[in-house]
Amino acid sequence: MAEMEDHIIRVNNKLQQLLKQYLLLQKENEKLRGTLKDLQQNREQEAEEVSRLQQQVSILKTSIGQMTETDKKAFEKQINQYIKEVDKCIGLLSE
Repeated sequence: MAEMEDHIIRVNNKLQQLLKQYLLLQKENEKLRGTLKDLQQNREQEAEEVSRLQQQVSILKTSIGQMTETDKKAFEKQINQYIKEVDKCIGLLSE
């Protein structure tokens, strides 16, 4: 009978250890999710900053007249995209 009780105690202790490990892993997982979210937000902000800086470079190249043919086409494409967005906004406002 004592052997059975010892076995039950060992199983209970192992279950307690597993529960503690599970709770620690849950906390670590939550912390990693927070870190991932922060990193994703930083990446989005940096991507926006890169885009803004690329637009400034295009504007500067246009203002000093040092655009290659490829740059001109890309700039025209960007301007056309802006015009389409403005047209959509005007359309939504006039409804």
